Amino acid sequence: MVSPEVLKETLEEYLRLVNAQDIEGLKAMYADNATVEDPVGTPVHTGKEAIEAFYANGLGAADEVSAELVAPIATTHAGEGAFSFQIKIKHGDHRMLISVTDVIKLNEEGKIVSMRAFFSQEHNIQYA
Repeated sequence: MVSPEVLKETLEEYLRLVNAQDIEGLKAMYADNATVEDPVGTPVHTGKEAIEAFYANGLGAADEVSAELVAPIATTHAGEGAFSFQIKIKHGDHRMLISVTDVIKLNEEGKIVSMRAFFSQEHNIQYA
């Protein structure tokens, strides 16, 4: 398993890439057969191509993105970690503030094998 320190560094890098809207960088963080469920309860995106399309249609389509931690990153010795953050997204005249907790699992090589985003539209999204 990856160490808690490597896990923390990986989650910090993930957040940095989200802020940069770096779709290629995010795609590179994932294992070939990884999954993304964002938000939990919606269809799962499986494989790098599907994950790239997910990020391209969301982050990549936004005019501006800003994500900021709201609590310390939680790590484990089991290769899984969680982090709570708020993400501001501007798309044209539409603005959203989403409060979310992501749970990410890494493989032995430090690649993401699963990402699950916990939030609900009615409780965690504000529109301005």
